[in-house]
Amino acid sequence: MTEENVDQSGAEFGEEALVEGITIDRVFDAPPAAVFAAWTQAESFSRWFGGPDIEVPMDRLDYVAQPGREWRAVMVLPDGNTMNWAGNFETVEPDASLVLTITDRPDEPTRAKITVDLSPEGEGTAMYFAQDTPGFTPEQQDSLVGGWNHFFDEMAKVAGA
Repeated sequence: MTEENVDQSGAEFGEEALVEGITIDRVFDAPPAAVFAAWTQAESFSRWFGGPDIEVPMDRLDYVAQPGREWRAVMVLPDGNTMNWAGNFETVEPDASLVLTITDRPDEPTRAKITVDLSPEGEGTAMYFAQDTPGFTPEQQDSLVGGWNHFFDEMAKVAGA
């Protein structure tokens, strides 16, 4: 690789630069309002975030979807250990779009950005999900995609309920 064949990302021309994020496209058998509610209503969020084996107790969840508002959640894992989550809501456009940040290290300022775009698709909703993953290895990104898809399986149940 010669210097003239390298762009600012460090990738050779003709190669894709490492993407610092993941994306997931998903279609739900529920209208956009129901999918948006699953993302933005605390009770619904607590039911799907973490999947079927992880509890997100309402008394340990501060989740009000308003721009500029911080949110916090505690996951209680099957072994009794907990994970703390925090973030901020940046954009909340009913039934259409949501931008928020997330971290499992609430005391640190670095937070990953999540973008959720919803659009009607037939009788259901197409969801485009993107999350920044700076510094993640490809294996960590693959694991993150698997985890979110597991969560979204639960979201489908909540949104369709």
